[in-house]
Amino acid sequence: MSLERRWPVFIVGLVVSVALLWFALRDLHLEEIWAALREANYWWLLPGVAVYFVSVWFRAWRWGFLLRGSKRVSTAEKHLFGKTQNPARAVSRKMKIVTGVLGANRLFPVVVIGYMGNNILPFRLGEVLRAYVLWRKEGINVGATLTTAVLERLFDGLTMVLFVLFGLLFIPLSDSLNRLVTVASVTFFGALAVFLFLAARPNLLQRVAYFFIERLSPARFCSPLMELVEGIVAGLESLRSGRDVLALFGVTLWVWILETAKYWLVSFAFPDLRLSYIGIVLMGGAVNLLTALPSLPGYIGTFEMGIKILEGIGAPSSLAGSYILLLHAILWLPVTLLGLVFMAREGVQWAEVASQGLDSARPRK
Repeated sequence: MSLERRWPVFIVGLVVSVALLWFALRDLHLEEIWAALREANYWWLLPGVAVYFVSVWFRAWRWGFLLRGSKRVSTAEKHLFGKTQNPARAVSRKMKIVTGVLGANRLFPVVVIGYMGNNILPFRLGEVLRAYVLWRKEGINVGATLTTAVLERLFDGLTMVLFVLFGLLFIPLSDSLNRLVTVASVTFFGALAVFLFLAARPNLLQRVAYFFIERLSPARFCSPLMELVEGIVAGLESLRSGRDVLALFGVTLWVWILETAKYWLVSFAFPDLRLSYIGIVLMGGAVNLLTALPSLPGYIGTFEMGIKILEGIGAPSSLAGSYILLLHAILWLPVTLLGLVFMAREGVQWAEVASQGLDSARPRK
């Protein structure tokens, strides 16, 4: 989808963010928020940020696990793009399969760059930026990378549903949250069933995709689209084993236990807030489900709905507002700054990314 066609999506995200911000902040008083922030103990942010980056490292490990079986093009071979009449055919002859798990230490900077992109770029383009940087660094097929990004979201969403269901066993909330959980459960479990079906039948997926590509796509797009389909099939590799699916659920659960531990640690900056860990799990699960909605970069508005959820479990409005605003800032700022540092270290320039066509499914050389 071109950037021009995505502008309606941006407008929808803008409207959603503004509406949710208004709803979340309308009953708060600025002077009370400011007073709570002045009295906060900011030393608690240090362990919170440290735990958060540990969770990001495990996300990098999970991503490497998902990338097994993806196709890799060597650095020299990547220059074939733009030097042949049929680059997809030339590359397909020289692709190598990723064997084993790409190291988390190697993927960690790329994950952080993707987070930075989602925090400052519209249309969730951080995922495309991450795919481009990985293609540039490791030569991994972009279709496979984007497929693994969708799978990450799927496993994250399923885990958030479980977190909310767990929290609701102890802390009953409004019917609206129950409806959110019902819709999210059907959506994420339904999506998992579809992906498991496609992963179990890669040949069928390829045959159907090739059938439509050959008949509906202009000739010049056939090879790139077929290459993209190959990457998607490779990206589904980890769903073909029940053991791998359980491993992915396990590491995803651990990632979110660590992330909610950060939420919990930051809450101690406000001594009078006194949130239980179960309350944090419930709030974190619900808020992160809401971030699936279209919004402005950095999940503005959707994350602030945590204020209403905390109010629903008995937290004072001013403390809930101060806590969520501080937590959102700490989730946004460190990873964004580190992402900019990693991007500079990788030698990736914004002009280079723009010239490649950030909204393209396949980088160009």
